[in-house]
Amino acid sequence: MKNSIKLLSIALLVFLTACNNSEKQVQNNIAMYSQTWDDIINEGNLDLINDTNFTEDITLISSPENVVGIDAFKDYYSNFVTGFSDIEFSIVDVFGQGDKLVKHWHFKGTHSGNFFGIPASGKKVDVEGTTLVKMKDGKIAQEQDFMDNMVFLQQLGIVSNPENVGIIDGIYKSFNAGDIPAVLAVLDDNVEWIEAEGNAYADGNPYIGPDAVLNGVFARVGADYEYFNVVDVNLHEMSNNQVLATLRYNGKLKKNGATIDTQVAHHWTLNDGKVTGFQQYVDTKQLHDANNK
Repeated sequence: MKNSIKLLSIALLVFLTACNNSEKQVQNNIAMYSQTWDDIINEGNLDLINDTNFTEDITLISSPENVVGIDAFKDYYSNFVTGFSDIEFSIVDVFGQGDKLVKHWHFKGTHSGNFFGIPASGKKVDVEGTTLVKMKDGKIAQEQDFMDNMVFLQQLGIVSNPENVGIIDGIYKSFNAGDIPAVLAVLDDNVEWIEAEGNAYADGNPYIGPDAVLNGVFARVGADYEYFNVVDVNLHEMSNNQVLATLRYNGKLKKNGATIDTQVAHHWTLNDGKVTGFQQYVDTKQLHDANNK
């Protein structure tokens, strides 16, 4: 019995020691991994992508093909370090078991340089993601990132926000309902609004900011027209967060009772749900003739 108890105690001690060693190794891996990526991304120290911190065959699981090897891995991440400024990279949470780690990360930056061939846009990105990591002998051996690439591309302006068309549709509906405050609420504080050349309201081009648009365009339309509506609106989603609208103006001037029914196009530019640019194209001759009857 005593021998059995002794053997059980030894086995338990060996098990606990192994558990402690495993836990210690996980903590060492976490500390090394976290510090390495903090220095690479936040400090821009790409030289840390070397055979001290990464295995020779470090692999980034990717599509259509994996990124394999220290040089290829370094080239890949140089796009982030040189493509963005004002970088803020943080590890929200990280945990592990054995040689495997799971990282929840947060990346912010300004697209101020070449990023995988995409020229600087000045746009800001703010994305989160998760990375599955495999360690080997205290080095980073494999990574696989998971993030919402569609949101990332939308923030870069490569893919338009699918809500843009709905936002512009709402502007036209609010305008026809006479809810000008609702229209102004969707305009960016620094919106650049341009009326068509030859239009009487183009004398203030470009109108900068919602107040300028209100006083220089909407207030004058209200003063000049007995009624003024936009009809037959068709919206066309474009790249880089732009929307093209084709429509018609229907209106009646107060001063002479002349009516208009003219073809129009509007080019809208948006950012984060706000209108940052507007360009009008209209048959200005018809508008001029109506005003001079």
